Amino acid sequence: MIPNSAAVSAAVAVAEAHGVRVREPVVLNDSFNLRIHLRPAPVVARVPTVTALGRARPADALAREVAVASFLHAAGAPVVPPSDLLPAGPHVHDGVTVSFWAHVEHDPGHAVTPDAAGQALAGLHAALRGFPGGLPRLGPVLDEPVRLLSALAGSGVVEPDVLARLRDSHAELTARLRDVDGLQAVHGDAHPGNLLATPGGLLWNDFEETMAGPRGWDVACLLRTTRLDGRAAVRAYGADPDDPGLAVYVAARGLQGTLWVLARAAHSPQWLPAARQALQAWLNDPTGMTRALR
Repeated sequence: MIPNSAAVSAAVAVAEAHGVRVREPVVLNDSFNLRIHLRPAPVVARVPTVTALGRARPADALAREVAVASFLHAAGAPVVPPSDLLPAGPHVHDGVTVSFWAHVEHDPGHAVTPDAAGQALAGLHAALRGFPGGLPRLGPVLDEPVRLLSALAGSGVVEPDVLARLRDSHAELTARLRDVDGLQAVHGDAHPGNLLATPGGLLWNDFEETMAGPRGWDVACLLRTTRLDGRAAVRAYGADPDDPGLAVYVAARGLQGTLWVLARAAHSPQWLPAARQALQAWLNDPTGMTRALR
């Protein structure tokens, strides 16, 4: 995996090559991706780190994210836009993939209400219906877990018998999801943590898992959140949290999330406790309705 120092250096080099002066790069977030505020410029660089493990071509996911966010911003939808100070990318520099986004002032401690989250998702889906570009059909749900399962083999984070259970569950869910219909552009990771509370209102962020999928996928992401009352948020969206049609999406989301936190722990041991908790929650309830608290 790319060292943070190399990621920061690449982001600064690309920005400065396009005339953006960087005096103090500050890491804002280091979890599945590295996000770097290129101070004093109002620009945030995103570099895939753990997420690159699940993607054969990480730049493709960033390109889709830029395309979708650009479309939504142009349509007046409440999203964090790509930077307008330099080409958003994605760029590749010394083997490091990076995209650039506007830095927006926000309150990370703001508690998004269930009503606000549900209504925000409904508005986002309405705006996304007009997206004209091509997106992978359930790619982050069907394809990326295959790469994560492969990366976990021999990692020491998951016992072989547990890995086999995870693999069998993915195969069973894939068979159930292959023929779903009613697809449109969806966020792909529509939980309240991807809503930023800014002075101008809530803005959606982080579209790297955007895909052609059923709206029920995003609804399941909202239903499973531990950040607020997911059932109330789904009702505010306009859906029934007890709709049996959501069950397959909830289960697939539970498996997907478990694989990602395991992959993160395989490369960053400080995440092992959280990964073990998530794995145990999945083993106890592979329906996805139980989620480990973070």
